[in-house]
Amino acid sequence: MQTMGNTNSMCGLKRFSYYKKSPIGSFARNSSSHDGIKTIEAVKSCSFSRKADLCIRIITWNMNGKVSYEDLVELVGKERKFDLLVVGLQEAPKTNVDQLLQTASSPTHELLGKAKLQSIQLYLFGPKNSHTLVKELKAERHSVGGCGGLIGRKKGAVAIRINYDDIKMVFISCHLSAHAKKVDQRNTELRHIANSLLPREKRKRDLTVWLGDLNYRIQDASNRPVRSLIQNHLQSVLVSKDQLLQEAERGEIFKGYSEGTLGFKPTYKYNVGSSDYDTSHKIRVPAWTDRILFKIQNTDNIQATLHSYDSIDQVYGSDHKPVKADLCLKWVNS
Repeated sequence: MQTMGNTNSMCGLKRFSYYKKSPIGSFARNSSSHDGIKTIEAVKSCSFSRKADLCIRIITWNMNGKVSYEDLVELVGKERKFDLLVVGLQEAPKTNVDQLLQTASSPTHELLGKAKLQSIQLYLFGPKNSHTLVKELKAERHSVGGCGGLIGRKKGAVAIRINYDDIKMVFISCHLSAHAKKVDQRNTELRHIANSLLPREKRKRDLTVWLGDLNYRIQDASNRPVRSLIQNHLQSVLVSKDQLLQEAERGEIFKGYSEGTLGFKPTYKYNVGSSDYDTSHKIRVPAWTDRILFKIQNTDNIQATLHSYDSIDQVYGSDHKPVKADLCLKWVNS
């Protein structure tokens, strides 16, 4: 049977012994945090003393109804230092995206499972010949509105539940309602999706990951000052105005979850084919609409280290930039 760790695992360096608290990047109770979301700084090197048991690359991308094979190759990347690859798509076109993704992921990985709700899609890839490690896999979906249409603006979520070598995980890819004023509606949609797609018994999941176009915007901010801050690489000033983090602080959403630091530029809205923000008649205010959040159910059993949380700026085929996270898990008492 194939072992859990990929031979190219991101882990393997010794623990940083000079930290008085848990190392930066680990999922720890005393991480710097908002009331609802622990904000975690990603680390390049691994704090575990041995290789991780499981390394996961997680990607979310709103495709704006278009696809090119070149974009998908850039999305997956050439360095495959992960075991599982999770790709969540929103506004995916009606073309055969899964076949293109499978081609882009080979020869190192193969499709283990997928879930679809029209334009909202989720794909899970594992190393070649890793099907024997899958003890359970279930795909589910939940709609909260939207009509689909030519570009596919369906709103809702899809989920994959998987037991992979005795680690029970739930991945939820979602697309929530747009526009800055619809904060309460997005909060309500998240609660409905969670009630529908998350197992009610917490012991049935070790790791829960939400990814997608959550559509939270920058609160009470006008276009010119926002763009000026981004242009001068001062986008960190805007983090305190991020609606998702504000709602988490109020205790409305994502209690107990973690997210990497928002060190990258807002991922929406770009002119398609470029790295320039929207110059259409709408002139959207840039925002971190595309996010990845995770939660370890019992940190006494499993530790998690975040190795990267960033946008993929070299993908130009949409008005959104993709976001990726590299997450490594380790059994504490194995």
